[in-house]
Amino acid sequence: AARAPPPPRVRAAAAPRGRAARAAPGAGSLASYPCTPRGKRGTEASLGSVFPSPLESAKFIAEHSKDVSVDEEGARRVAESLFDKASAAEFGLAGWKSLHELNPRTADKEAVDWVFLVDTLNFSFWSEQEDRKYLVKYKDKTYSGYWSLCAAVNRALDDGIPITSASYFATMTLDQVRHVFRSDTEVPLPLIEERHRVLNESGIVLLEKFGGSFLTCVKMSEKSAQKLLRLVLENFPSYRDEAVFEKKKVSFYKRAQILVADTWSVLEGKGDGSFDDISSLTIFADYRIPQVLVHLKAMKYSEELMKKLREGTLFQSGDKEEVEIRGCSIWCCALICKHLQELYQKKGQDTQEKINAVLLDYYLWDYARDHREEMKDIPFHRV
Repeated sequence: AARAPPPPRVRAAAAPRGRAARAAPGAGSLASYPCTPRGKRGTEASLGSVFPSPLESAKFIAEHSKDVSVDEEGARRVAESLFDKASAAEFGLAGWKSLHELNPRTADKEAVDWVFLVDTLNFSFWSEQEDRKYLVKYKDKTYSGYWSLCAAVNRALDDGIPITSASYFATMTLDQVRHVFRSDTEVPLPLIEERHRVLNESGIVLLEKFGGSFLTCVKMSEKSAQKLLRLVLENFPSYRDEAVFEKKKVSFYKRAQILVADTWSVLEGKGDGSFDDISSLTIFADYRIPQVLVHLKAMKYSEELMKKLREGTLFQSGDKEEVEIRGCSIWCCALICKHLQELYQKKGQDTQEKINAVLLDYYLWDYARDHREEMKDIPFHRV
């Protein structure tokens, strides 16, 4: 799972005026959606009042969005097209390891700490120019985007640098960060100073509160995805991905949810990673997923927004357009999950554990990577 815009800088979005709110297509009770927090703990699985729910935020954004709309019929068609794929390997948990050679092969403390490091640095990989990118060569293969980060981490580990150890990255200097994440082109890793700051900050928290390993957080979550999410948000400030939309605080918690989902995946949904409420997570609203949803006609942009995107407008985190794109993407995928569940129920199959927004996100993100040529007419938003 791979993603873009950095959450640290959050700006209040300007509230649009003079417009009546419209209901989101298919907006109903949140309880009817597969992504709704539930499980053995019931209401205890919620994030509480301090951290707004990404799903409830998405519903609110979809109801009030001006430049982005969710097409429920389009979402239904996407669900129908995914119906046969949902039982295939590429849609399953095993695909996280089998389809991605850079991900850890093991399900141990070292693998969990690898996931924490990578997801802590998982922001801003898009390039201004296709021929000028940050690239990393590893084992005779060249990687770009999120995978270049993973390749750099694995390269460092092979070189004997304990990059996934909190005691190491808590005290890394900027020069050490530059060396570990050095590029094999003249284009450096974007936002290197910000990544250095986040590395030091996160490492110190792990050392001071969690014995130097993210696995301690996982054990403290007692097999609850929502509890782990809350622990991450409470203790690691860089993961608090929030904004203000229509005078209301909304959340996405993209990287925090990716971290929980990747932890579930690396532990193969077993042992400390057997989260009974994994389906309470939403998709991880980044720049590729909205592009796929528009390409698949499950979501639409206004002409005005499409013009801005084609012109390469750089949005700030928290801008109205950016919030609408991300919020509507989450709601759209909640509808796709809902329709997939309905299709399987008609067949008399229980897919509660097989279909969730995490697996849908993994699938759509890989789809975006594999169908770039077909989707090049749909611009992605730059933050």
